[in-house]
Amino acid sequence: MNVDLIDTHCHLDFPVFDEDRDDVVSDAKAASVNAFVVPGVLAQDWPRLLGCCAEYGFSPALGLHPCFIDQHQNEDLEHLETLLASEQVVAVGEIGLDFFIADSDQVRQVALFDTQLELAKQFNLPVLLHVRKAHDQVLKLLRQKKLPCAGIVHAYSGSEQQATQYADLGFKLGIGGSLTYERAKKLRRIASDMPLSTLVLETDSPDIPLLNHRGIPNQPKRVREVAEVLAGLRGISLEELAHATSTTARKLLNL
Repeated sequence: MNVDLIDTHCHLDFPVFDEDRDDVVSDAKAASVNAFVVPGVLAQDWPRLLGCCAEYGFSPALGLHPCFIDQHQNEDLEHLETLLASEQVVAVGEIGLDFFIADSDQVRQVALFDTQLELAKQFNLPVLLHVRKAHDQVLKLLRQKKLPCAGIVHAYSGSEQQATQYADLGFKLGIGGSLTYERAKKLRRIASDMPLSTLVLETDSPDIPLLNHRGIPNQPKRVREVAEVLAGLRGISLEELAHATSTTARKLLNL
């Protein structure tokens, strides 16, 4: 069955794909995955990411990931601003707050996140959010910033109430491999009950493996399996699910 699917979050520039990137992309397209959004993590890797996206036709995003707060330099923000002004990027990301990490510098995380939200506002771009154990703090900042283009809460892990609060701010929830685990009851309930217009699909390749694919790098082709599970949970056809999520992603990210 030929449907239209989009992976809104996959790290296809990572070296783990260097040996078989052509095959990974071909396999994804054979599974009807027609667009790929590749978020940035570290400033030192942005040239690699932009080169990879240019070669394969991926859509790049650029940002400084909170999990690597110790590696970011002050000048990275100036570099980010320069690239946002000169490159065709679809979002600022992957940015956010991760308070799950023990001994992480939360004050510096918040300062870095705040500045990147300002850049997203300045350049009228959506954001790709990484949030763990910090949804209330992120929501507070988003309410203050009033981003005109909103964005995606990648690998959504918050509560039903927080999901509604994100949606009220115009944000979409990124749904990926975690949905395939039956024990993910809260996520399954949220993905089933939230308006379909608030959901987009992702893999976070090479991370967040699906239920039947643990122990190997995740790939964008598995967006289709996520879509099949989500369609089943919602009691709709794969075609309807794919059309709705891809339409949302294309509009939000200007793909």
